[in-house]
Amino acid sequence: MNAVLKESRSSLRPMLESDIADILQIECAAYAFPWSRNIFRGCLREDYCCRVMDVDGEIAGYAILSMGKDEAHLLNLCVDPDRHGMGLGDQLLSFVLDFARKHKAVSTFLEVRPSNEAARRFYERRGFVEVGMRTNYYPARFGREDAIIMARETV
Repeated sequence: MNAVLKESRSSLRPMLESDIADILQIECAAYAFPWSRNIFRGCLREDYCCRVMDVDGEIAGYAILSMGKDEAHLLNLCVDPDRHGMGLGDQLLSFVLDFARKHKAVSTFLEVRPSNEAARRFYERRGFVEVGMRTNYYPARFGREDAIIMARETV
């Protein structure tokens, strides 16, 4: 028997409003408190850097980055839990950091839940460090959860 491995084709492209239904499925699979359709629509209306990772014609992840005068803010980076371990998060993060660099951002910031140890380790391995805390930032099962603010130089 000959085993043939199918090589996946992945590409990054701008997010479209028509992608939101697929994005919401991933968002709901990944987070206990997912973003709403209106939040994604608002990011598109605000002309944030919104990208989707397309793998073999299916959305496998996405990233949303807002730009300020000299800083960037990673608002959301998510990969379909069924596709973890494929390097898609690295590709998405590399793209948004390059985008921030090209737009003259000195630093890139993000928030992460203290309880999300996997995400914290992911960002730490990529040069992000803890720079602060936002109290009661995230909704949680029993009230609110703080957010760790992380940052790294972009240039």
